[in-house]
Amino acid sequence: MDNLVIYVISDSVGETAQQVTKAAISQFQLKDDYEIRRFPYVVEVNFLEEILKSAKEENAIVIYTLVENELLTFTENYCSKENLSCVDLMTPILKQIASKIGVKPRREPGIIRKLDESYFKRVEAIEFAVKYDDGKDPRGILQADIILLGISRTSKTPLSMYLANKNIKVANVPLVPEIPIPKEVFEINQKKIIGLTNTPEKLNQIRQERLKALGLSSNANYAKFDRILQELDYSDKIMKKVGCPVIDVSSKAIEETAGIIMDIMKENGLKVFRDNDK
Repeated sequence: MDNLVIYVISDSVGETAQQVTKAAISQFQLKDDYEIRRFPYVVEVNFLEEILKSAKEENAIVIYTLVENELLTFTENYCSKENLSCVDLMTPILKQIASKIGVKPRREPGIIRKLDESYFKRVEAIEFAVKYDDGKDPRGILQADIILLGISRTSKTPLSMYLANKNIKVANVPLVPEIPIPKEVFEINQKKIIGLTNTPEKLNQIRQERLKALGLSSNANYAKFDRILQELDYSDKIMKKVGCPVIDVSSKAIEETAGIIMDIMKENGLKVFRDNDK
């Protein structure tokens, strides 16, 4: 048997066609008796024609995911005229979907990989959450969409990252009795502030586990019940002074708490950027 040569042609990356081709080849015991040549970002007819001529010379199978009409038509006509084996992976699927929903396809290459506004907002929000995590820089409080207040182990950081993936800029501020709260907290719209709390029992358990993970004694002041009660009392006073809503995270998953926060934001007239917002 002659060595099988397959040309994968795409007006985008071509990964889809390549993976489908590999999946099909796996059904045959070809071992190394084949070669896949991928040609991504084929957007000009002249270049496409050179590729097809080469495929003809090598008696190759042409597998393509072309959506632009001119390129698609040229490939179909060339393969038909030259009796070149070819498979169009995209058109049958597009036709079925168009028939089902009654809408014509956009025929625009690479849509799935285009970086839209939502992507950039998400990256910006994640970078913001990292930069202003755990009160590293109080200036972030003035720029944030939402500010989370809470003592240690009340899920401030994971909530910040989860909300960042929803395109929300979050700054979180740890409440420690010995450290004054940043003045910026009292300079912003108080509707942006959310307080987080936990039960003393849960905090005791979480903090002891945290100390063990760090290789420290579980008897450290950080995990002592009296210390936890002191911190909770302090945070309760701060949150009442600020006048912010308080969420008990002790029995809630991160997703549930984040949902409550976004609901509070909407109730307070704060924008919650969704993936499909434009």
